[in-house]
Amino acid sequence: MTAVEETGWAKINLALHVRGRRSDGYHDIETLFAFVDAGDAIVAEVADADRLAIDGEFAEGLNAGADNLVLRTLALLRERYGTARVPPLAVRLTKALPVAAGIGGGSADAAATARLVRRHFLPEIGDATLARVVSPLGADIAACVASETCLGVGTGDDLSPVPELALEDTPVLLVNPRAPVATGPVFAAWDGVDRGPLFTGADLRAQLFAARNDLQRPAIAGCPVIADVLTELGGLRPWLARMSGSGATCFALFDAAAERDAAALHLRERRPEWWQMSGRLR
Repeated sequence: MTAVEETGWAKINLALHVRGRRSDGYHDIETLFAFVDAGDAIVAEVADADRLAIDGEFAEGLNAGADNLVLRTLALLRERYGTARVPPLAVRLTKALPVAAGIGGGSADAAATARLVRRHFLPEIGDATLARVVSPLGADIAACVASETCLGVGTGDDLSPVPELALEDTPVLLVNPRAPVATGPVFAAWDGVDRGPLFTGADLRAQLFAARNDLQRPAIAGCPVIADVLTELGGLRPWLARMSGSGATCFALFDAAAERDAAALHLRERRPEWWQMSGRLR
């Protein structure tokens, strides 16, 4: 096997409604996942033992040891299907996505690793089975396996398609103020108010505009610069701007790529210290 590559597509939560706290410490949520056509790069080749090297803009401080989600994914797949079918791999992860950023970087990398193994060694395994095998590694990983727009309920791993919400190729701009935000404290700071479900009307684009991210307020309380990002994005005239996940990455959706590109240029001039990524929804 020569070196092969897979992409860990950036995940965004177009909306995230927290409906309640669970007795197991998790939360019941309703979220609309979408994925951007850009992300981290995974390159792998057969080796004598599993190895992971990490490079890229956001590699600093990341642990390449056995507890990294990439290597844990390989271990789970090998435990399920055996070494004869899932050989040891030397993997290089190029981190283009910021860490602790609300865009599923670690989950996306784990899912990309699972897809790479499936493509070359387990071609008969469907998305649903693959997601079940790797889902113990995180609630977002099931959605990241397919990396397609879908509705997630429960803890976010009970997925269903939303075919009527045609968002493919929508121009998107991601912006992060280079401020990592831990997920646990943001969920813990949620005020406990159930503000209602997603998508109760026929016009799904209008409902998406009227939806929310219930973690936005507690995230801003802990990381106030998120409010600055949203203010800047709102001034660029997208049709939707919102925080993703537990922050601090925010996204803006545009009707035309030229609008997105002009917004990206303007923001780069105003806030050159912020990270940004342009793309389209998959």
